[in-house]
Order: sequence, then structure tokens, then C-alpha cells
Amino acid sequence: MQRDTNPISILLPHPAPVSPEQRLLLYAVRRIGAHGLNDAHAANAMLGTFGQSYRRPLILLRAFLAETARASKLKITIAGCCCGRMTRDETMLIDTLVLAVSDPHAAHQLLATCLGTCDCLGALTSAQALNHAFEDLGRRLR
Repeated sequence: MQRDTNPISILLPHPAPVSPEQRLLLYAVRRIGAHGLNDAHAANAMLGTFGQSYRRPLILLRAFLAETARASKLKITIAGCCCGRMTRDETMLIDTLVLAVSDPHAAHQLLATCLGTCDCLGALTSAQALNHAFEDLGRRLR
């Protein structure tokens, strides 16, 4: 078996999500990760998707990212907003958000692996609240 030595495949091993909801989350995670919790582009993307109800998912996403940053023992690698592929860490964060309600044990495992700690229940509960917010507003994470 030949090993893939393409630098893009090594740095960005996963394809970007197809689901518009997951793509929105990926974009917002990248913007907030690169530019801070009060990034206007992330807020505008949420406003464009949810209309006047954008505040709840935006605040919950900020809480999730703040809690992951607080709990993390490792650096979380994010790519630029223009990248059509995802890093391993981005994939684990998005998968955590998708699985947070339907399979919380798997979501906790992913999050613990990504953050390098088992002390991530605060981030998991934030992920569950964010998942519920998306579903309540008619944008189910799948």
C-alpha cells in the first residue's frame, strides 16, 4: 500500500461537509477561531441563515468554542475559511456537534480525543444546547 504524501491530504485529510448546516458551523468555527468570539462575519452568516433568531445559535456556538478552548490541553488546528477540506480537529468538532444529542457517549469520546482531556463535559453540554438550537430553528444537524 502506497502512502499518500500530498501535503494537502496530510494537513486537510477530510472533505468539507455537504450539509449546509454543517458548512455553516465549519465557517463560523473557522471565523471565530481565527478572529475571536465577536467575529462579525460569523454573526452575519448566522443572521443570513436564521434571520432574527440568529442570536441563540450564535451565543451557544461562542459558548461551545470558549469552553473547548478552556478545557483543551492540545492545540486545535483549524484551516482558513477558503479551504474545501477539513483538518482532523475540525472534523472531530463538527462530528461532536452533530452527535451531541443522538449519541452523547460517542460525542464525548470525540471531544476528549480532540481536546486531549476527559474534562470536557461543559463543552459537551454546550454542543447539545447548540444542536437543540439548530433543530428548534428548523436546521437539523445531520
